[in-house]
Amino acid sequence: MRINGCFCLIFFLACLISLSLQNNTFAGATKNDLISKLQEGGLIVYIRHASTEKDYADQVTADVNNGSTQRVLSEKGWHESVHIGHAFNFYKIPIEKVITSEYFRAWQTAWLAFNQYLKDPNLNFLPFEDYTDSQVQKMKETITPYLSRIPEMGKNTVIVAHDDPFEAATGIYPEPMGISYIIQPRGGNRFEILGAIKANEW
Repeated sequence: MRINGCFCLIFFLACLISLSLQNNTFAGATKNDLISKLQEGGLIVYIRHASTEKDYADQVTADVNNGSTQRVLSEKGWHESVHIGHAFNFYKIPIEKVITSEYFRAWQTAWLAFNQYLKDPNLNFLPFEDYTDSQVQKMKETITPYLSRIPEMGKNTVIVAHDDPFEAATGIYPEPMGISYIIQPRGGNRFEILGAIKANEW
């Protein structure tokens, strides 16, 4: 994410605090712990789309209905997506629904992994490369309800979207592509990040 003005220093300090909290939250949360919690349901899985050929900001000029104007999944990304889906099937992780941004790389990740998706424009980028503090706040206010909504009992909600909206809501930059953040929603715009699993770690 690229952020202008004096907000940079504040944002940097917030990121340091968030990363510190992240490390404390992750303590003891092994992959097996996270999978066990997912099998019980009630969680949000935020997946940054799988790998693309290269990483660049396409949101300024991209047409969400035209894949030729966007970054799209690489062969590696296709394999990552299928692998994630196989892992969910293998571990019998229950899914309530899968929602994605309108970008090809997001819904194709979901399609390959889960064979289902519902596009939601609220999960798109704002159409800027360098975000102001008010634009970051807008993304945070848009994404936070998705991370705090409690799913149907015994099931999980999967979100497949992008880096900047997630960072705006959490202060954590999600990398590498394909990483899944496991989130405990608390309702009322409150949530807790339990841990993360990279695409090749499932």
